[in-house]
Amino acid sequence: MANQTVDDGLVDATQWRDKKRHLWLLGLVPPTAIFMATGLIALMNWLSGVLDWGWLGAVSPIWWWIGPMLIYVLLPILDVFFGPDGQNPPEELMEELEADKYYRYCTYVYIPFQFASLVFAAYLWTAGPGGRFGDLSWLGVDGGSLGLASKIGLTFSIGLMGGIGINTAHELGHKKVSMERWLSKVTLSQTFYGHFFIEHNRGHHVRVATPEDPASSRFGETFWTFLPRSVFGSLKSAWSLEANRLRKAGKPVFHPSNDVLNAWAMSVVLWGALAAIFGWQVLPFMVIQAIYGFSLLETVNYLEHYGLRRKQNERGRYERTTPSHSWNSDHICTNIFLYHLQRHSDHHANPTRRYQTLRSFDEAPNLPSGYASMITVAYFPPLWRKIMDKRVIAHYDGDLTLANLQPGKEARLLAANGQA
Repeated sequence: MANQTVDDGLVDATQWRDKKRHLWLLGLVPPTAIFMATGLIALMNWLSGVLDWGWLGAVSPIWWWIGPMLIYVLLPILDVFFGPDGQNPPEELMEELEADKYYRYCTYVYIPFQFASLVFAAYLWTAGPGGRFGDLSWLGVDGGSLGLASKIGLTFSIGLMGGIGINTAHELGHKKVSMERWLSKVTLSQTFYGHFFIEHNRGHHVRVATPEDPASSRFGETFWTFLPRSVFGSLKSAWSLEANRLRKAGKPVFHPSNDVLNAWAMSVVLWGALAAIFGWQVLPFMVIQAIYGFSLLETVNYLEHYGLRRKQNERGRYERTTPSHSWNSDHICTNIFLYHLQRHSDHHANPTRRYQTLRSFDEAPNLPSGYASMITVAYFPPLWRKIMDKRVIAHYDGDLTLANLQPGKEARLLAANGQA
């Protein structure tokens, strides 16, 4: 049963209002962040000259790192400050809320800002004296071009936008409307991760919380071990799923209707167009931002199902997915930036349900903080295990044989828990 808060259990449905309705527009912060950063840098460099404050201009490049500052610093602080969401929509209003097109427009508008920022960042990366489009003297940048630290910050900020864009694509890719599914692949083109459209819907949602799922992390598995397993395993799975679909349809694997190939083709066109406009020098920027972008997705994958496993019956069939097979968090700030992705149990129970109607469940295991905080924790395996292993053990009432254990470590993990 869903959390019975004052909003969904004790108040008449006619009195209920979505308190986050207009806050969803804050989801546009990531795809517009680089424009905000540029404005702040220009302002600080100008004030540095006017006021003769050299230090102000010296520190202004920090804003090229606006993306990492957002995800690793600001959002975790805001999650702690504002705490859990605590609002579930009443059952009587689900159909009406689902049909409200305002919410889907909030996701659609992410996409043009995403690509505008990407093109602008490609210009910033390649601009300089003698460059095709001039230098950055109008920004007050010393030498007219970005230094190495600024370029790295810019790349990570755009990569973060692309990573959150994968979440936008995730929301759209689950829908039955063909235009939204097409937009999902378009959004994935920045990070060259179009195969996610196939693997997530037809692979992960079928095999979630099982040893067969490359995107479900195992108890005792570090993020750094999980990352290549999920990246290459998901790629292999997507290709296999699509190849099997086409064979059953009597079509060759290399066919225009292959959704892995046509999604990748969008990336080839996008990356090729940027290289044609800004020169080959933009390609290192594109590669690094893509890797960082999809690594953020994989970090979220890592923390969503860590150690959780569905039971098998005597015939080897897995039980249906329940709220107990996903780690949830209901911290409101990350909820807004990730379109309720943290309400992951309801998403797996109802994959086509739109984000505004996803609910928080009492019986779902909960992370100690929002996804934004836990992403950083996942990078440090000893810290992650100190925080999360005891939660997995508690979830299974001390019986680790029920958990999804890292192969090769089963005996050691069980022995450490007194189950040798």
